[in-house]
Amino acid sequence: MPAPSANEPAPAPQPVLAPLTSSAIFLVASIKSDDASIATVRDLVADLPGIYRAVDFRRIEGGLSCVVCFGSNAWDKLFPDAPRPAELHPFKELRAGDRHAPSTPADLLFHLRAKRMDLCFELVSQIMARIGSAVSAVDETHGFRYFDDRDLLGFVDGTENPRGVAALNAALITEADDPNHAAGSYVIIQKYLHDMSKWNALSTEQQEKIIGRQKLSDIELGDAVKPTNAHSALTVIDDNGKELKILRDNMPFGKPGQGEFGTYFIGYSRTPRTTEQMLENMFIGRPPGNYDRLLDFSRAVTGSLLFAPSATFLESLGD
Repeated sequence: MPAPSANEPAPAPQPVLAPLTSSAIFLVASIKSDDASIATVRDLVADLPGIYRAVDFRRIEGGLSCVVCFGSNAWDKLFPDAPRPAELHPFKELRAGDRHAPSTPADLLFHLRAKRMDLCFELVSQIMARIGSAVSAVDETHGFRYFDDRDLLGFVDGTENPRGVAALNAALITEADDPNHAAGSYVIIQKYLHDMSKWNALSTEQQEKIIGRQKLSDIELGDAVKPTNAHSALTVIDDNGKELKILRDNMPFGKPGQGEFGTYFIGYSRTPRTTEQMLENMFIGRPPGNYDRLLDFSRAVTGSLLFAPSATFLESLGD
């Protein structure tokens, strides 16, 4: 969509900044290549705000939100007449030693959050009822909040998330960044599986040095004792003395009966470069070889980069 004129209101974002919830569904899909399938998905996207409102109204206190995101290839198929987001591109695969961050297909991501799983389930059911014949589901993960916002490794996840204005500045594109896509956000998703037997064999002190935080209190370790390859050290991105943030909403998931324990990483940012640098530090190392030792216990099995346009852009599709 073109940049707004001086008399037009600023674009409104999708609920990227929605508060943390107890339940989430991450639905990733690929669009079939025929014209009818592309048109079906485009129609759903135009109608999605109304579908969301219908489900949300049934339990308005449930905190339901939905962010729809589009991959690089899908953008050109669905919106050939709209300007491309300036930094939208496929996820950059990373490989070093035994560590691998794969790039996996993702035309669409529906990120649903609510206080209750039934709301997420109902909305994703309504979405798939409309587009099921036009897409192939690549992955569907149901996440849950684990005790006091901990991951399945036992550590609090998301402590350094920006809040308030800082979250807005970290996650949302400004007109100066990209005048055609102000209030949009870049999204990187990865699905990690944990080797819990191997992790639980470590002492608490060993685990704390890998994460860079105390396990019980969540207090960050001091620089004198925190290793330079601690997870919390390598994910700090400095730009001329200013720390660059992203907005995470990671969720645990798993199937204990099948030995599956994992973390679904999702990071929103005004530029994908910040998250990409974090991942490069983790997988390649800073400097190279000084990699995130958490990856000795956690394995990435998916990786995708998408774009969440503004809510104003989505509403305009129905006009």
